Amino acid sequence: MSSLRMLALPLLITFLHCPVSLSVTVSTSKPNVQVHEHTDAVLACDFRTEKDQNPRIEWKKKGKAVTFVYFNHKFTGSYAGRAKIEGAMLTIHSVTQKDSGEYRCEVTASEDHVNLGEATVTLNVLVPPHVPSCEVPSSVLVGSGVELLCKDKLSVPPATYHWYKDNRALTATGDTPFSIDANKGTLKFKSVSKGDAGKYRCESSNSVGAPKSCVAQELKVNDYPLNMTILIAAAAGFVTLVLFCCICVCVCHRRGCCKKGKKTKSNKSYNPPSPPPPPSRNLKHYKQTQSFMI
Repeated sequence: MSSLRMLALPLLITFLHCPVSLSVTVSTSKPNVQVHEHTDAVLACDFRTEKDQNPRIEWKKKGKAVTFVYFNHKFTGSYAGRAKIEGAMLTIHSVTQKDSGEYRCEVTASEDHVNLGEATVTLNVLVPPHVPSCEVPSSVLVGSGVELLCKDKLSVPPATYHWYKDNRALTATGDTPFSIDANKGTLKFKSVSKGDAGKYRCESSNSVGAPKSCVAQELKVNDYPLNMTILIAAAAGFVTLVLFCCICVCVCHRRGCCKKGKKTKSNKSYNPPSPPPPPSRNLKHYKQTQSFMI
């Protein structure tokens, strides 16, 4: 027992004479902050130093590059004039979607043994639905496929979409001739009919604010026009005629009726007929066959 006391006494003396390691500590009571657009966002940052009574406080925002929010006792960039700091707590007035991101509170206490501490706060600015952009074709042909589009790029969290025809909500089932993607905002028809004609509009909604709808647009479904029908019939007839002619030529070639006959040259020379002999002038052979009266 006495030996243990003898060993403990030097250790206690050594501990009392060693310097205590002093360090700054930084923390946040709310690492994730969600606020509505155009309201104030409070980013909490608490720190404690062991020795330094006047530490340096900085706020930075992470993005593609790290930018300063509060540096050298003043706000920078777009935060100048619309933010304040109390201790290390940062308040940003009238936030917009551009203010969303990850912020870092840094406290530097040069007199402490470990002189740097930091805490991270993520700010998410919630944006209610905006009027979506809707793409509805003015007219389509019977039997053709068509896709209607709806998009709200500004709402946070991302909006979901609902389609209406003549102010009646559309619900896609296995029996309907269309399909709806509530997340992408698409309304697809594989083959439209005359009954699909009407006025269509889209509505975007999220958990932040009231739904917003675009202006209804009319979709017309047309039959094939008469001149197009005639044109299709004429084209089909022309193709049929060309095919028939091709078949006839092939058959003719196979039977050999399209081969040209070869001309043969005659080796015989042409001899013109000899002229008749001249009339005889011997008067003895002349006979009077007719008398003449004067």
